[in-house]
Amino acid sequence: MKKSILICMIAAMFFACKSASSTASTDTTLSKKLDRPTQVAIKGNWVLTNVTYPGSDYIKVNSFDLADSKCFIGSTWSFISNNNKGNMALTSPSCTSFSSPIVWSINNQGMFILKILDAGEKAKKVREGYLLKVAGVTESSFQLIDNINVGGQVKDVTYQFQRAN
Repeated sequence: MKKSILICMIAAMFFACKSASSTASTDTTLSKKLDRPTQVAIKGNWVLTNVTYPGSDYIKVNSFDLADSKCFIGSTWSFISNNNKGNMALTSPSCTSFSSPIVWSINNQGMFILKILDAGEKAKKVREGYLLKVAGVTESSFQLIDNINVGGQVKDVTYQFQRAN
C-alpha cells in the first residue's frame, strides 16, 4: 500500500506545473500607485541567472506560458523605468529561442506586473499578464517570485536576476 501511494505521488510530480499567476487580470492591477523607487532600481539590462523551486528535479514548470523554466536561465531582460517598457529574450542553445517586447510595472504592494506582447500588439489590448513578488533588490541583483500549485500546495518559483555588464 505504501509503495502504491509513493508511486502515485512521484507520478503526480512528473506532470508539468503552470504558474498560478498566469491568469491574473492586469486591468485592476495597473493602478496609478506605483513603487517608483523600486522601478528605478531595476531599470537597465539584466540576465536571469537561476530558477529555483522545491522539487525541481522532478517537476517541470512552464514559465510565463512560454517554455520550461530552465530555458529562462541565461535569458536577457531590459527594463525601462520611465515608460515601463522593455524586452526579454530566451537564448538557451538547448531551447527554442524567443524574443518579445514587454510592459511592466511594480505596484505599491511590491508586485511586479508583466505583460508579454506579440509583435505589433498594444499593451492596452492585453488583458492578462503575470503578477510576481519582487524581493532582494540590490544594485546588482533582484528576484522575482512566482507561485505554482503542486498537488494542492502553493510553492515558490524564484527567478534570480543579475545586472548585465
